Amino acid sequence: MDGNFLVYLGNRDDKMTKNTTNLSEIQAQWVTVRGKIRQKIGDAQFTSWIKMLTLEDYEDHKVTLSVPSSFIRTRIIEQYLDIIKSYWYVQNLKINDIKIIVTTKNQVVDNKTKINEENNTKNKGQNDVFKSISSDLDNRFTFSNFIVGKPNELAFAAARRVAESEDVPFNPLFLYGGVGLGKTHLMHSIAHEIKKRNPLRRVIYMSAEKFMYHFIKALRFKNTVAFKEQFRNVDVLMIDDVQFISGKESTQEEFFHTFNALIDQRKQLIISADKSPQDLEGIEERMRSRLGWGLVADIHPLTYELRLGILQAKEEKLSTRISATILEFLAHKITSNVRELEGALNRLSAFSSLVGRDINLDMVQDLLKDLLKSSQKKVNIEEIQKKVSQHFNVKVSDMSSARRSRTVARPRQVAMYLSKNLTSRSLPEIGRRFGNRDHTTVIHAVRKVEELMNKDAGFDEDVQLLIRMLES
Repeated sequence: MDGNFLVYLGNRDDKMTKNTTNLSEIQAQWVTVRGKIRQKIGDAQFTSWIKMLTLEDYEDHKVTLSVPSSFIRTRIIEQYLDIIKSYWYVQNLKINDIKIIVTTKNQVVDNKTKINEENNTKNKGQNDVFKSISSDLDNRFTFSNFIVGKPNELAFAAARRVAESEDVPFNPLFLYGGVGLGKTHLMHSIAHEIKKRNPLRRVIYMSAEKFMYHFIKALRFKNTVAFKEQFRNVDVLMIDDVQFISGKESTQEEFFHTFNALIDQRKQLIISADKSPQDLEGIEERMRSRLGWGLVADIHPLTYELRLGILQAKEEKLSTRISATILEFLAHKITSNVRELEGALNRLSAFSSLVGRDINLDMVQDLLKDLLKSSQKKVNIEEIQKKVSQHFNVKVSDMSSARRSRTVARPRQVAMYLSKNLTSRSLPEIGRRFGNRDHTTVIHAVRKVEELMNKDAGFDEDVQLLIRMLES
């Protein structure tokens, strides 16, 4: 390939009238060459790539072919240009070069204007292709309205680093946690920030189920080459809920190769799931290993403080005012996830707006009885005592015994803390279930555990682990 600069701004039909006889012969040769290439590479690859080539010109023993985008041009040059030349040289020994250029409506540009042309194509051509297969982003999900607390601070910091970096800080970024804890919010936030900083970056965001759908569709229509090119020529690939390809061997195989290709090209991958890579069931071992290569960031269950912070932030955007007492009540009672918290707040706001009455605590308990009941039935004090005893290797009977040694007292305090935060039981009732202790003992236990969680990261991890075990 030579580097001669070629720009044509005139009428395409005028140019094609030159050397009419030569062009007719060349056109006939091109038909023959196309037929031979089709026999060699098969219908699927021919349709995906060679069929897009158009004969533009023949002059000074040079053939010029055109394609609609640099993406296609690059692929054809890398994979098929030598085949085209070999077949055409057999047809016509006078041909000494074959050029492939990119055409737009009124302009033809070749490889010396490649940088300019590629920037335009990325913005107008390739990004349109990527946008057509990428899922829509929710404008509500940005970094600015993501409430950060201890359970999600690592995931948030890692997400921001990836979104703000020109290079690849860690690959892949793997976010995991339970339903409604903010994984999808962070994924959308990353995509928004990347596009805001550089609109030309090619970003695909989709669920694992949608990835599987496109792959199956490509298999059905024998168009896997185009599928591979779409997913392996992005700058950032984001796959949400990767656990949904569990057990799908062919999809996992394709994802595995896509993963490796992008890693090799230093393109950014961002993956989310409900479990850590090593705990994903139905996923091949080699895939679990690859997923854990970069940074694995866990989003823990929400603490009371974080739940309250989320409620306060969302309440500020409502037209209806909800009292601090009710927000605190909701933060204590609805412990599962952000979606239920937001749903509860929206329901209260809608009721107040429609009936024109202020919300009080009795109304909350009546309007949200289904949510409150759902939250209450997930865990009870007996389960908490059993799990805590197993975790700290003490007897269940120690939970209600008079023993005060630290090896028993600390697990007992943890169990009281969890009972207060994960059940709807009152402080006096919790005290009774722990050997008829006074409610002030429960208050002291809760404060002590909160203090230790703030000071001791290892202790905090123990408590968070127990919460995940009890709520799973």
